[in-house]
Amino acid sequence: MSDLKDFVIASHGGLDRWNQLSEVQAHLLLGGVLWSVKKQDGVIKESMVRVELHRQFASHYAFEKNGLRTSVTPDRAAIETPSGQVVAERSDPKAAFDGHVLDTPWDRLHLAYFHGYTMRNYLTTPFSFAEPGYLSEELEPWRENGQTWRPLRVTFPSHIATHCAEQVFYFDADGLLRRHDYIPDVIGWGPVAHYTSEHREFDGIMVPTRRRVDPVDPGGNVADEPLVVAIDLDSVKFS
Repeated sequence: MSDLKDFVIASHGGLDRWNQLSEVQAHLLLGGVLWSVKKQDGVIKESMVRVELHRQFASHYAFEKNGLRTSVTPDRAAIETPSGQVVAERSDPKAAFDGHVLDTPWDRLHLAYFHGYTMRNYLTTPFSFAEPGYLSEELEPWRENGQTWRPLRVTFPSHIATHCAEQVFYFDADGLLRRHDYIPDVIGWGPVAHYTSEHREFDGIMVPTRRRVDPVDPGGNVADEPLVVAIDLDSVKFS
């Protein structure tokens, strides 16, 4: 592993601790304009999410009303009852976004897939970078708002459900994630700058509990408005 990758994984809790764990559950609050643009405002404004750490699986609950939950892997998105009865499902869920642009409305399965893969990615960063198939390269130091961050360009393996193949992660002097740049392919729009802050330790793992996603203009400038996505986490539990 690269020196930076080693450093940031250790700073977030280390692989030894990570490999002792199998899943994480967290309570989250969502905001931002993306959900109304996609005609999905309020569907999961507040929910729990469960993510498996060593398999690509995520579930949000409650989803919509009546205690429904989602079940998301790279090749399937489903909405289920609490007992596991399938209400709706879609195979190859990423293909259902083909041709989408920013204002293309989503259905509930689009939303389930997007929320599932994003939270699985966010809650396993940076530990997933040590898995087979990930490539990383440290870039030149980045200065922003009087701070200097170390950027790590990461190329994801093709079997990972994620925003796009190549993404850049920025880490501060303590090795904690502060910014994440990507183009969300399924939205058909971007790039964006995803800022992370208010890191807290849960069960030996450092987690940013505040996430804010801002648009980036063609000149590379980050705009404060509109706020694309806001995610706040609490009650995080690894096991």
